[in-house]
Amino acid sequence: MVDSFVFRSMTEEDIDQILEIEHASFTLPWSRDAFYNEMHHNKFAVYIVIEVEGKIIGYCGAWIVIDEAHITNVAILPEYRGRKLGEALMEKMISVARSMGARSMTLEVRVTNNIAQSLYRKLGFQKGGIRKNYYSDNQEDALIMWVNL
Repeated sequence: MVDSFVFRSMTEEDIDQILEIEHASFTLPWSRDAFYNEMHHNKFAVYIVIEVEGKIIGYCGAWIVIDEAHITNVAILPEYRGRKLGEALMEKMISVARSMGARSMTLEVRVTNNIAQSLYRKLGFQKGGIRKNYYSDNQEDALIMWVNL
């Protein structure tokens, strides 16, 4: 675990660092425009970052609609994985969602991503179903997971 980290809301100035994390984490990374639009045009979107020594090393986004939170993306730079920072980031987003009135949270995760699934189960998420051919890079199915907050 890293000794000192800070959570804060994501700003437009953070997008370059977020894109670095995206490209290191996903085969189909989101674009600059996608993040810009989330921040400026999606009234449901909430994004938080985690910083270590002033560097953004991870982020999490969610759409909070009425009483439901849907995780859109969550990622930690590869060199910081395995230090419980992803867990801390998810716990923070759960707390933020709860404070905004969310009573449940959902997400999709690749059926082959056992490490992420293990983390989500640790946080109370349970299997809710499968989205067939969800990921357009390889048509992999997504496991839908839910947790009551």
